[in-house]
Amino acid sequence: MLHQQIIQNKRKTILVLLVYTLLFLTVGIAIGYFMFDDILIGTIIATVLGGIYAIAMLSQSTEIVLKRNHAHQITEEMYPMLWHIVEDMAIVAQVPMPSVHVIQDDSPNAFATGMSPDKAAVAVTTGLLKRLNREELEGVIAHEFSHIKNYDVRLQTILVALGTAIALLIQFSSYGMRFGGRHKSNNNDKNSVLGIVLFIVSILAIFLAPLLSTLTQLALSRNREYLADATAVSFTRNPQGLISALQIISQSPDMKGVDPQSAALYIASPIHKKEKDSLFATHPSTANRIARLRNM
Repeated sequence: MLHQQIIQNKRKTILVLLVYTLLFLTVGIAIGYFMFDDILIGTIIATVLGGIYAIAMLSQSTEIVLKRNHAHQITEEMYPMLWHIVEDMAIVAQVPMPSVHVIQDDSPNAFATGMSPDKAAVAVTTGLLKRLNREELEGVIAHEFSHIKNYDVRLQTILVALGTAIALLIQFSSYGMRFGGRHKSNNNDKNSVLGIVLFIVSILAIFLAPLLSTLTQLALSRNREYLADATAVSFTRNPQGLISALQIISQSPDMKGVDPQSAALYIASPIHKKEKDSLFATHPSTANRIARLRNM
């Protein structure tokens, strides 16, 4: 059952990425149609711009995320139990030991960040350390190591970069549509079946791409949480620890100093907690996550 869930979640991730790629290329077609009379040029521009944004965002240091969430690096002497759990989990997950950080906040939560396992960091709140026992804390740390091992932070960063590029491309395309980017086209081209199809696709891309981009990012985020839960259980062989931790976290108040842009990184939403699944939620509902964990 556990292996099947991991395989299924990975397939869903591939599907979401394919949808996102198709969406990105559609926006490129809109750019080419309205501004250059050549969809190939538009697609090339979209690809180059998306690549530049992705490289720029991937080059941002992990320290930025940690600073925005007021996470302070600790030593083994400061929090020995936390340190040893992280140390043990690094061995189990077969990844380098990440830096360990603590956030002064009474609401229990945790996140992992880093573009690769050798540059990763794990951060937990003081509320998590106060309210969770060792078994529950192991479940949370295992979940965060799942994100590190599966390169989830890098994946989300790339999607955010592409989403930003899509928004900018939409502005270019809208400008071309309003100010006559198709003035070079002849009437035969405009009235051809292909021309009509390209026009419809371009219009739909301009109006729907931003919304679909956001929904795709959120769908991927929710799916990766399920995958991280399943992978965490493969590390600990103890779903009950993670189940208990999720129950405690979901019933806690919102974090006070959290960076809203980092909400998707946390094990559970640190703000605006919802009891039911939503298309606009960064995380699946706790009830559904627990139901899947109990079936393992």
